[in-house]
Amino acid sequence: MQKILVTGSNGQLGSEIKEAAQAYASSLGFIFTDVAELDITNTEAVQAFFAKTKPTFAINCAAYTAVDRAEAEEDAAEKINHFAVANLTKASAAVGAYLIHVSTDYVFDGRKNTPYREDDATNPQSAYGRTKRRGEIAALGYSGSLVIRTGWLYSKYGCNFVKTMLRLGAEKPQLGVVFDQVGTPTNAADLARCILSIIGKVAAQEKEFVGGVFHFSSEGVCSWYDFAVQIMKLGKRHCKVLPIESSAYPTPAPRPSYSVLGKEKIKNLYGVEIAHWTDSLERLMRLFAKNSFAF
Repeated sequence: MQKILVTGSNGQLGSEIKEAAQAYASSLGFIFTDVAELDITNTEAVQAFFAKTKPTFAINCAAYTAVDRAEAEEDAAEKINHFAVANLTKASAAVGAYLIHVSTDYVFDGRKNTPYREDDATNPQSAYGRTKRRGEIAALGYSGSLVIRTGWLYSKYGCNFVKTMLRLGAEKPQLGVVFDQVGTPTNAADLARCILSIIGKVAAQEKEFVGGVFHFSSEGVCSWYDFAVQIMKLGKRHCKVLPIESSAYPTPAPRPSYSVLGKEKIKNLYGVEIAHWTDSLERLMRLFAKNSFAF
């Protein structure tokens, strides 16, 4: 049975992969790790772990994602977003494992007004974006690596925009949300299924492994304001959402004003089907309602 190693498995995406992995339990074996089981910043520990477990695929979901804090802690972000990726890349190459590394829309400067292609020039504007781009470069030095850029992730796990809006929507009569930053909300469950679908097809020899950079997000386009309005509507919150400019909500790290990702490559090469962001959000909200989640 082919083995799949997952790092950062306690985060949003890693948790969704754990859940989605149940559908592959009869054909694939999974090894889920987080920092307690494997410190991916420790070169010797990573090499020893790979040599012992010999995974066929490694999925790196670990990342330093505190975007604003990274402005003051770039060394800490660098350690996880770059050096750890280099460790995983070298260890994957040593045992012949395929590496799937998750990256971000923050590697772009956000100055386009049409969807970003995988071969568009990168120009990160934040410490987080710079460290993630250096991680991409480290991974792409190995032909067995596949980098998936995504953005605006949310899920039922961890802290994210959807859960924050639902909480604030229950506490406040109104709040302002920026309308001049545009992208695509992405349910982490959809990305998890995408990654496992690719692995499943390669493992079953239905598809040949193709490395390089790919983009994945939900279909459609919206602003954070539009996203918040839809969350309040589906969550039956009576909080009024007001559109504000980014200048009215300054942050230590600049955000891309446009971060829509083109996804034709992953759809064409790996046969990935992608849902519209409103449909994916509605699916999560039905789950919240059914299970009486508290925020």
